[in-house]
Amino acid sequence: MAKRARIRCTNKTGRTNPHERITHIGGLNPDGTPWKRSIDQAIKDIESDEWEFYVEENGRRVDVVWATHNGHKYIKTTADDIQPDNVLSLLVECP
Repeated sequence: MAKRARIRCTNKTGRTNPHERITHIGGLNPDGTPWKRSIDQAIKDIESDEWEFYVEENGRRVDVVWATHNGHKYIKTTADDIQPDNVLSLLVECP
């Protein structure tokens, strides 16, 4: 069974392409210590079913999945009718 983790922060490049913009995701462990993963590692974790990631906004939980655009893997939230994408709209920068 996959472990679940809430994404609370991201690191982004200066690129405007949403498929290449996020470089890292992060959050808090149950004990309050921070965690951080590169996008490549997060995608491997999702693919291997080791981890499931999600974002939560206004009490609404949305799963994060990986996708491919022009041969490049990236993460996105599942369709939730909220634009822009929840992960991209996270305002907090990871330390």
